[in-house]
Parts: sequence; C-alpha cells; structure tokens
Amino acid sequence: MNVFKFGGASVKEAAGVRNLARIIQTQGEGAVVVVSAMGKTTNALEEVVRAYAGGDTDEAVRRWGDVRAYHEGIMRDLAGNHVEENFQSVLNTFAGVETYLHQSATGSFDQIYDQIVSIGEVVSTQIVAAFLNVEAVSAYWADARELVFTDATYREGKVDWEQTSRQIQSLVATRPKQEVIVTQGFIGRAPNGLTTTLGREGSDYTAAIFAYCLDAESVTIWKDVPGVLNADPKWFDDTVLLERITYQDAIELAYYGATVIHPKTIKPLQNKGIPLYVRSFVEPEKPGTAIGDFEQHLLIPSFIFKINQVLISLHPKDFSFIAEDNLSLVFGQFAQAGVKINLMQNTAISFSVVIDQNPSRVPALLEQLRQSFRVNYNEGLELITIRYYDQSTVDRVLINKKLLLEQKSRYTVQLVVKDLGQAM
Repeated sequence: MNVFKFGGASVKEAAGVRNLARIIQTQGEGAVVVVSAMGKTTNALEEVVRAYAGGDTDEAVRRWGDVRAYHEGIMRDLAGNHVEENFQSVLNTFAGVETYLHQSATGSFDQIYDQIVSIGEVVSTQIVAAFLNVEAVSAYWADARELVFTDATYREGKVDWEQTSRQIQSLVATRPKQEVIVTQGFIGRAPNGLTTTLGREGSDYTAAIFAYCLDAESVTIWKDVPGVLNADPKWFDDTVLLERITYQDAIELAYYGATVIHPKTIKPLQNKGIPLYVRSFVEPEKPGTAIGDFEQHLLIPSFIFKINQVLISLHPKDFSFIAEDNLSLVFGQFAQAGVKINLMQNTAISFSVVIDQNPSRVPALLEQLRQSFRVNYNEGLELITIRYYDQSTVDRVLINKKLLLEQKSRYTVQLVVKDLGQAM
C-alpha cells in the first residue's frame, strides 16, 4: 500500500480536484489519500475562531459564510446542478458548523480553535471522496478523528501510537484492497472525544502516521514545486532540485524550517525504512525528490530563510551566571507560553534565543521573563540557515545585512541578521 498526501494548493479550485482524481486514477489505486484543507481555508477559519472565541457571533457567522461560499463554488464547478445529490455529506457538515457557531463558546481558545479549524480538512476530503466516486474511482471517506488518537494538547496533539495503529490497521483490514481511502491530514481525537490538531502544516505528519502504522511501501507528497529545492525560489533565482536526500539531511532541513516537509514527518518513515517522494502535481510524470536510506549526503549548500524573527537576550538581574536553575526557569516559561525556540545561544551572563514573531503570545512571554531577567530584544529580523556551507555561501547571504548573531556546527551555520534597509 502507498500513501499519497495532497496539500491545500493542490485542491484550491475545482481544476485541482480534477487533477487529483487523474493522478489517483493513474497512480493511486488502493492508496491511502491524505488531503489538507483547500487553499487558504485554514487561515480563513482562524478568523472565524477569533471572532467566535471573542464573543462576536455575528462576525464569526459572517466569516464562516465566506468559507462556505468558497467551497460551494468548487462543488458547483464540479457537479453543476447536482450539488445536493453528490455532496450531501458536505452540506450536513456545513449545517453542523452553523449550529455550533450559534452556541455559546466554551473551553479554552486552543480547544475552540481545533473544533473549528479542523472543519477545513473534513470538508475538503468529503468533496474529494465524493468526486472520486463520481469519476468511477471507488473511494471511502475515513474520519481521521476516529483513527488518529492523541492526548488533549490542543493545537499540538501528541499521538498515541499504539491505539492509532490498532484503529488504522482495523479499518484497512475491512476495506476492499483496490479501494482508495480518503482521510484528513492535521487532525485527531483527544481522549474526551473532542478534535485535536497536530500543529500547523501537520498533514504531512498524518501521511507519515498512516504509512508507519500500515508498513506502507512509500509516501508521496504532491506539491506545487518540482521537488525539494536547495532554496526557496522566493529568495533565490538559481535554485537546484535535490534529486536524492538522506533521511538525516531531510530531518535537519525540516527542523531548521524548510517548509516543503513538516518536521515531524521524516522520523516515523526512517524508523521503518519507508521512502518519501516529493513530486509535482503540476507535472506528475516527473520523479521529483526521493528521501530515503541513501549513503551520500548533499553535495551543494541548502538555504533556509525565516523572516519576522525576534532576538531575545536575557541577563540575570543579580549579575549571576546563566546556570541550570536559570535555564530551567526560561524553558518552562517558553513552554508555558507555547513559543518555540528556533535558535539559542548562551554566554556566562546572558542567554539569547530567536523565535517567530507572534503578537498573540510574545508580549505576554516578555512580561513573564522580565519578572526574573533583564530583557533586551530586536524585532523584524531574519534567520538564515545554511546546510553544508562554506565561506562564500555565508558571504553571499550577508550582502546588505547586519549580522547580530552567528552559530556554527560542522555542517550547519545559522545567521541572525537585520536588513540594512530597515531601521534598527
């Protein structure tokens, strides 16, 4: 069995859904197909969450109406006058959301977030599964909330691998071998039955979960790029396709922020030696990138850029050393705030971290830190990571940049920089 994963860009319009069906017809018989929310639906649903959790029901319903209209347009394009006939399950989901939004908000923000944002994946997979059946591809819609079991950490659910394996294997054992199973990425189920999500961009991880539990032959992630490139085309004109990548290099690239692969995806596949392919849904006949148990590491540098970064430097108020007790306090406060550290560096009397700018979380974190430390910080920075660097590659990315912090290991350098066109 193979596992296919299609991201939101691949199904952002009716033409994309038709293209997905063609790929499944030619390459995906008997596969598990994991699908993300369509287009920018997750972003739109986040706005619904903010309004609803903030008590503005009218605004939440209005924003939900935009999400519904977007999906209705895709369904009309696919089915013409037969929307109710072909997509009744989607209409039932719409009705359920509208009932939910007219009730008073209960639970934490993160809990509410998962109940609403997860609807994007539910609807996209209902549309895809229904359309595949219209196209004479035998497809079964499987609810990931009945298959992927997590703890109750909303927005970052931790997988219960034993229970998840049992459920997934049990489902597949009951389905015809040639049938396509369509399910949702990104979402799971907490012990109390409520929906959890696995973290933003977690659909790749879902594909790896299914592959691991089923001992799949391979996983293919279908993207709008030809494969894994050595840099984001938004930053570099002369990017190079990486035809083969070792598991280790893929893990490192994902960890440092390469957006083509979710960081959690690789390890479950590596543990069972399951190859991962990243291929273009625009040119599905091309091989793309293979990630597997290869001997040779990358021969050219790879560049990863993260913008909107914040550099925070902490100094003990009593001018003592940065020691284990200080670090324990710092890490605890970051964990409590739900803020991930992209880079850290310490000296005897200071500890510096680089994080993503997050207006909803960073200010409160800074206030907590100021209770125990003197805090300095810079905003609007870039974090540049180069895997397999040399000095010429470092010099290349530092043109018109002010270097604030540098960290090197044998194969990787990370640079925190400020664009000299911006005010400090």
